[in-house]
Amino acid sequence: MNPVRPVLLTTLLVLLAACGERNAIDEPLPSVLEATPGATASEPPPARTAPGPGYEVPPASEEPEAQAAAVTQTDTDWGRIWDALPAAFPVYPGAVETEEAGGGEPVSATFSTAAAADELATWMQSRLELATYSTEALSGPLEDGSFVLDSVGDEDCRIQTTVAPAESLTIIAVRYGAACPFE
Repeated sequence: MNPVRPVLLTTLLVLLAACGERNAIDEPLPSVLEATPGATASEPPPARTAPGPGYEVPPASEEPEAQAAAVTQTDTDWGRIWDALPAAFPVYPGAVETEEAGGGEPVSATFSTAAAADELATWMQSRLELATYSTEALSGPLEDGSFVLDSVGDEDCRIQTTVAPAESLTIIAVRYGAACPFE
């Protein structure tokens, strides 16, 4: 008999015994989806596209406060808004930033996608709520098929998201209030 076989067999038995002590079969490791609130197996994580108009890329060494200072603000009929969205703002997977106007009024960012308006409005509402913004109102579908989602955060932070069908695409226009954090 080969002298290496008993050593290999003994090593294998020791390893199997060690694994059995952990009870690995009865207690599987948690999956990534279990650690992510609201995630589902069929839903990819939110993607982020380039920031909106008026955004200047600050040097990487700057702190978030310095990055926010690089983004300008604009006064609108709705109120004062940031001219871009923070990097952590939820963007529908596959949506791309577009130059489409948000109803002629300045917006923080505009995106387009082929998804249905009602699906987008529901998705935005759930993602903003996961990001700790409360839904103040979700109006729609309006006569033109659009939805308007009004969300609020801490203190005077307000966000208005308009989701409107336009030919073969759906346009998402976001007004991100100046009182909201820009991180």
